Amino acid sequence: MWALTAPILVPMMLLLNVPAETTQALFRIADSGSTAITPMSPYFVMALGFLQRYRKDAGVGTLASYTVPLAIAMTIAWTLLFLAWWALGIPLGPGAPVR
Repeated sequence: MWALTAPILVPMMLLLNVPAETTQALFRIADSGSTAITPMSPYFVMALGFLQRYRKDAGVGTLASYTVPLAIAMTIAWTLLFLAWWALGIPLGPGAPVR
């Protein structure tokens, strides 16, 4: 998904003086939480199969209701980690400032 949206997001954020590395880090934070709950993920089907092994009446809604709190917690945790990283001014990589 990054390959499709990067040509739009990176120039748009560069106009706001946000480095491309920071844009990618923020995109990955947002994407990691939503990947856990999307039915389009191949792991969603696998997790549903494992869930149905122990709960025969479980469906897509049951699995989604179990993974939504995890996705929210992951997004909050990654966001807090990024904000701490940004506040400390630690570079995202060699020659890649956060600000």
